[in-house]
Amino acid sequence: MPLTETLVRIDTDLAAGRVPMARQRLRGLVSSFPNDLTLRRRLAEVYRLYGEPAEAGRWMYLEADRDPAETAAFEARHPAPHQRMKALAWSGPESRARSDFAEKQLAAVRSACSEALGRPVDWDTVAQGDDTEPGSGKGSLSGALAGVGCVVVVLAMLAVWVNGLVALFD
Repeated sequence: MPLTETLVRIDTDLAAGRVPMARQRLRGLVSSFPNDLTLRRRLAEVYRLYGEPAEAGRWMYLEADRDPAETAAFEARHPAPHQRMKALAWSGPESRARSDFAEKQLAAVRSACSEALGRPVDWDTVAQGDDTEPGSGKGSLSGALAGVGCVVVVLAMLAVWVNGLVALFD
């Protein structure tokens, strides 16, 4: 569906009080057009209707006229630079931003993430889920327990299958 047609549907949804549907459509558009600051602003407006300042702050983070309380809520929810970088869901270099403020914000977040990880990162690498970042679960106890749990489930299913097969031929 074309962008303009989807925007008309979003306006119709909002006018009819279908805020969840409008939010879903906007999230899809931001996913398809991650560098469109206008769509990000509209999504922030919808999250304000939900009373979610952290999400509103997330989508207004690249705007000069953002609300400081929303920005603080977003930064509190995503305290680490790599978390913020992923949450912003930007694609490509900062130069794609249509404002100097957004470009500087993006560069600052990327630089902080590079410094925290001890190596250069770019928006597309972090957005795809770099498993070498802190807290990613790689090498953690929770990751190991999840693996053990999967093995136990597979063995239990195999035991039930073998038991059924033996009972069939008895």
